[in-house]
This record gives sequence, C-alpha cells and structure tokens, in this order.
Amino acid sequence: MAYLKLYRDRLKHNYNHLKKVFGDKDVSWGVVTKLFCGNELFIREIADLGIKEMHDSRISNLKAIKRIDPSIQTVYIKPPPRHSIKNIIKYADVSFNTEFETIKLLSDEAVLQDKTHKIIIMIEMGDLREGVMRDELVEFYARVYNLPNVKIVGIGTNLNCLHGVMPSSDKLIQLSLYKQIIELKLGITIPWVSGGTTVTLPLLIRGDLPSGINHFRVGEALYFGADLFSGATIEGMRDDILRLYTEIIEIHEKPVVPSGDIGADPMGNIMTIDESLIGQTSTRAIVDVGQLDINPDFLIPESSDVKVVDASSDMLVLDVADNKRNLKVGDMISFNVKYMGALGIMNSRYIDKVVE
Repeated sequence: MAYLKLYRDRLKHNYNHLKKVFGDKDVSWGVVTKLFCGNELFIREIADLGIKEMHDSRISNLKAIKRIDPSIQTVYIKPPPRHSIKNIIKYADVSFNTEFETIKLLSDEAVLQDKTHKIIIMIEMGDLREGVMRDELVEFYARVYNLPNVKIVGIGTNLNCLHGVMPSSDKLIQLSLYKQIIELKLGITIPWVSGGTTVTLPLLIRGDLPSGINHFRVGEALYFGADLFSGATIEGMRDDILRLYTEIIEIHEKPVVPSGDIGADPMGNIMTIDESLIGQTSTRAIVDVGQLDINPDFLIPESSDVKVVDASSDMLVLDVADNKRNLKVGDMISFNVKYMGALGIMNSRYIDKVVE
C-alpha cells in the first residue's frame, strides 16, 4: 500500500538551518502549513519543533492547529471570504486583508467575540494576485486604523504566486518605503513588513534583502530546501523530508510501443508513436498510485533506472529498464515529490501518512 513518509530528523535539520539564517539577520518568521491540509500527525511534528506562528489558507486547518496547541499564533493568509468571518475571528489570530468592507465585518465580529483581531494589509506589487493598489494605500490604511477590535500589525506582499514575478531589492525597498510613508503621515508604528516567502529567501541569504523587511512566511524552503531562483536546493538544506513509497502490483517485460488503433487516452491526449522504438521491449512495473493522487510530472524517482511512463486514474506505470535489481511484485519503489505533488498526496485519503 502506498504511503507518504515525513522524516522527523530531516525536518528538524532544515528547521534549525532556517532558524539560524533568520536569527542571524534578526528577522521574524512563521511556518506555512497549508501543504499538510490539516493533517494533525504532520502538523504536530511542526509544532514540536517549537514554532509559535503558523500560516494557512484554510480555516479547518487553523482549527486543527489550535487543537494541537492553542498558544500558536495562527495566520489566515488570504483575504477572508465573508461567509467565514465568524470562524476567522474564532480560529485565526491574524489575517491578510485587502477589502475595507471585509475588515469592517471582521471588526464587528471581533467586537461580538470580545477579541482583538490582528490584520496585515497586503499591497499589490506587480504579481497581480491579492493586494491594495499602491496609490490607495495610505487612505485605505487610515480608514482601517480607527475600526474597533482590529489591530493593524503589518503590511505585506506576495510575489511569484500567480504570474511568476520575482522579488527584487527594488520591489522590497518600495514596500519598506510604504511603511515609512504611512508611519509619518499617520503618526503610528507598523511592527511587520512581511515581504518574505520561500522565493525571497535567497535575497536574505546573500545579503540583498532591504533592512526594512522583517517578517517571512516560509513553507517550501522548510519542507523541500527549495531555492526558487535557481531551482536547486539551498546549500546546507535537505530536499528529502517527504518521500512517497509505492508498492509494485505488476511487473512484466512488455513492448515499448502500444499496438492497435490509437485514440485519445483518459486524459484527452493522443500518443505520438516513435516508430524507431517498434519491436523494442522493457520491463514495466505498475505501482499503486495514480492521477487521482498525484500528477506524475511531480514525481522524482528514487534512482536513474526508474522512469515514469504515465498514469491512469489509480495506477502509475514505470519503466525499470532491464530490472537489474530484480524487482518483484510487493517490492516498494520510492519517490521524492515536488511541492504540488505533495499537496496532491496530502489531499488524497487513499495514501497513508506516516512519520519516521
């Protein structure tokens, strides 16, 4: 049976590495847990690291975090939907916001629940996902500032989340300047300038991060050691914290090229036949995962003698060449997984989740 394994010692290694990086630069940070889809086994592993701030985009996941440790500061990291306002106030200590009317509803509900809800105002810096337009920011901030039971604790931005716009020193300097402008015009202090995510981490490491950026939200770097600028693994970090193990349910030597009239496959694709491969054979193994669980493009096989051929809804076909390892039915084949692949697996109730 297929399962996804989280390696506790590897996770701790990456956490300690990031803790030192941020500590050396005097930058605060929280961990984004949305990858784990509310799985309490894995979230508990994050909490056990000593993390006191977790970010997620699903209220049910924040609720799970509060069940595990009510003292953890929970941050809802997208503009709140209006039908969820009551639960946002109940389970999120902080939320990202871009709409005044939504913040007004948060304020009203916070009054009813006798809570002070913290907010970060997100600013549009070019990637064209969520964010208040820059020329409206000061007026927007001033309107929000006087609402009861909400406290603005920062401004922030998201880059590389929709159109792939990369963070740069220039963009982040602009973000820092907005803090200064607001503080001067309104006579207030803004604690956080949250301009950092995994994609921004290389700027911090190489010393190119503007000094005004003092808060990060990190997920992919912690779980995959990812440098999203280079596509490599950050030096000193690990990329194998999560590993998918699959069981061989069939293995035979078969032709490389299918035979018969070719039509569209279940995914709507039509295969192009490479006539130079006609007559060739290879050992093919079928394992017990499929498109329902993960897009095969997000799988990285355990060794070079395993290649992903394709997947149907619940089976993955592999080419294991001449099978020098003498693989047989019941043996396990493992994969590193990319971020979006892990997200698919975490959403699949058919794949067990375990910790080592």
